[in-house]
Amino acid sequence: MKNRTFAFIRTDKKLIKLFFKEITIIKGLGNYVEVHTIDQKKYIYYKSLKDLIESLPEEFMRVHHSYIVNLTNIDSFEDNQLVCGDMKITVAKSYKECLTNALSQMML
Repeated sequence: MKNRTFAFIRTDKKLIKLFFKEITIIKGLGNYVEVHTIDQKKYIYYKSLKDLIESLPEEFMRVHHSYIVNLTNIDSFEDNQLVCGDMKITVAKSYKECLTNALSQMML
């Protein structure tokens, strides 16, 4: 299932199907993560960001100690700030070069 477009997460004692293209931001909360979607929903479940990034498709990138973003859902990037919908995320210095390289490959 290498080319899968979705995954299931366990939250609130049920399994929820999430399509990768609908995920905007994943925020780390210790041993939990909070997944934000394009339709403003939030899901919290038990998993660390470190473990999660290894199982996500390549359009997801860690940009901060506490954040993973879906590069396809970024609205803008300016002055170390990523904008995804109504959220602004500061990009950490250690992740900035990797992010700018990835974004430059997507430029026209």
